[in-house]
Amino acid sequence: MVEEKMGECWSQTKDQFDNLEKHTQWGIDFVEKYTKFVKERSEIELNYARQIRNLSKKYQPKKKEEDDNKYTWCRAFHSTLNEMNDYAGQHEVIAENMMSQIIAELTRYTQEIKTERKAHFHDGRKAQQQVEASWKQLEACKRKFERDCKEADRAQQYFEKMDADINVTKADVEKARQQAQMRHQMASDSKNEYSSYLQKFNQEQNEHYYTIIPNIFQKIQAMEEKRIERMGESLKTYAEVDRQILPIIGKCLDGITQVAESIEPKNDSSQVIESYKSGFEPPGDVEFEDYGQAMKRTVSETSLTNSRPDNKADRSSKSKSKTLWPFIKKNKGANPEDFSHLPPEQRRKKLQAKIDDINKDIQKEMDQRDALTKMKEVYIKNPQMGDPNSVDPRLAEIAQNIEKLQAEAQKFEGWLAEVEGRMPVKSDPPKRMSVLYETQNSMPPTNNNCAQDRESPDGSYTEEPSSEVQSKVQPETAESGDEFDDADEEIQPTIGTCKALYPFDGVNEGTISVTEGELLYVIEEDKGDGWTRVRRNEEEEGYVPTSYVEVFLDSNAKDVFSWRRVFLSEDS
Repeated sequence: MVEEKMGECWSQTKDQFDNLEKHTQWGIDFVEKYTKFVKERSEIELNYARQIRNLSKKYQPKKKEEDDNKYTWCRAFHSTLNEMNDYAGQHEVIAENMMSQIIAELTRYTQEIKTERKAHFHDGRKAQQQVEASWKQLEACKRKFERDCKEADRAQQYFEKMDADINVTKADVEKARQQAQMRHQMASDSKNEYSSYLQKFNQEQNEHYYTIIPNIFQKIQAMEEKRIERMGESLKTYAEVDRQILPIIGKCLDGITQVAESIEPKNDSSQVIESYKSGFEPPGDVEFEDYGQAMKRTVSETSLTNSRPDNKADRSSKSKSKTLWPFIKKNKGANPEDFSHLPPEQRRKKLQAKIDDINKDIQKEMDQRDALTKMKEVYIKNPQMGDPNSVDPRLAEIAQNIEKLQAEAQKFEGWLAEVEGRMPVKSDPPKRMSVLYETQNSMPPTNNNCAQDRESPDGSYTEEPSSEVQSKVQPETAESGDEFDDADEEIQPTIGTCKALYPFDGVNEGTISVTEGELLYVIEEDKGDGWTRVRRNEEEEGYVPTSYVEVFLDSNAKDVFSWRRVFLSEDS
């Protein structure tokens, strides 16, 4: 039954053979088309990964933006960029797996199937040619048999004609008879040959259509089914390549979610406060100036003296006093080495960080010096290991470096002590600033002031006194008449002693110069403004930075002074 069906199926062998050849070629073309599709997909994945990496690199924090890491939202974004790098890496994995598991395999398989298809169709064409050749031979035998039969019929008719003619000799009749017999014999031989070859052709044809061609077509069918199966496997691999990286991509996305949930708005707000707090106290109230009573007008806020300047200077100073410290423009240009362009709190942080860096450099140099010293000792004990004198130049260089770094550290520590001495305390009212100037009220007016008043509201360090501070201090000292201030002016007993830790040049009004190690009397403790009032003798007294001296207060004086401070704070 199967053979009969196959015989019926391939009854038109030539047409079916050509159709199968076209179909299998189309299948191979389809595999190549799919391979090209996967290749372009892998190129897209590579380009996408490259673009993601470039995007992540583009938005990575620059060196000058490293301070942004203190904010949780900045750290979350930077972590997101890192996760996107890993995300891009997974798309590169997709491209690599598609290249190795699909494209390379299908390319190799396509070459194999082309070779196999060529062999099968070569066998089919060869079998077809053999059948066609047998058919042509059969047709030749058939035509020969037909021609011999016709020749035999003509020879028989000629013999019969000659035999009936009485005028023909007996020899001619005999000759015609022999010719007719010969033709009949040739026709009989052609018949036998045709019959034999026809039987042979039928056998070959049956073998061709029921054995050879079906076998070849079964091989082609198996090849085609294998190609289709291979296509299915490739499609499955195509999906698996994507599925394999999904857990890692999920982890990347989970990481982004976790860092997003770790953002702390309150903590970031605190960081902003910590980063930008200036250390300035808010300005006090601006007093009303009554221009209607020009002769009885009180002393202007823009001067610390009791003398009245001319109208032009008065207007100039008033215009300056109206510029409040939050709105003063910062100085532009190169930043000074002492960070005096910054507000006090920020300046203190910068100076402290600079000192820490210098101390680290000093420690490194000292470690190198210790190592070289040990090496020199080893060389001295074992001269064969090296020359001890070869270490001396390096030791001398390190000593010079340490000396330079120590000098630089001392310079920055002086600036740090200066800014710590000038920084106000937020818990104390602005009125406490007037205590510093009570002793200066009796002195001649001058343009100089103590170190604390030489800092402008924008954080820069200048020799010009702040008109705003002067305007606040003068009315307070001139008009308050506070009984505690009067008591301080009248009675200034010593409350302890102090020892100068560093030399200080008191070049400004109200300060006093001290030398390192000098012993002085303390007559007024630091009220939070960074200055301590000391006395050398009955004629010499003034303010020195608190960080420059070590104070030893008497126990009774501590109690009295603490109660006095309580009264001052309650009064204010």
